Amino acid sequence: MDELGDLIADFENQDIKTDQMTFDQIDEMKKRAGSYESLFSRKAMKYRSMGLSDKNLSEDDYRQLIQEEYTFLKRPVFIVNDQIFVGNSKKVIESLKNHLS
Repeated sequence: MDELGDLIADFENQDIKTDQMTFDQIDEMKKRAGSYESLFSRKAMKYRSMGLSDKNLSEDDYRQLIQEEYTFLKRPVFIVNDQIFVGNSKKVIESLKNHLS
């Protein structure tokens, strides 16, 4: 986030820890990203503690888990017009920077 600095100064920020995402928001992100799985973070501590790594999760499972537990959403998520940028990998951040410049 620091790396993006002024490029994101005018973005709306939603603290999903205190302002839980709705299914409508999750569905809108999925529409842009292509799948719920692409929004899902397997790095979340609860992923292993809930035994999810041993299960074959469906798209409906990913959707439900993201809505119930904010840590399952890969973050940050930036929605710019019709494009979505999910996660903090170098590739995603560079792509976002290029899009905003």
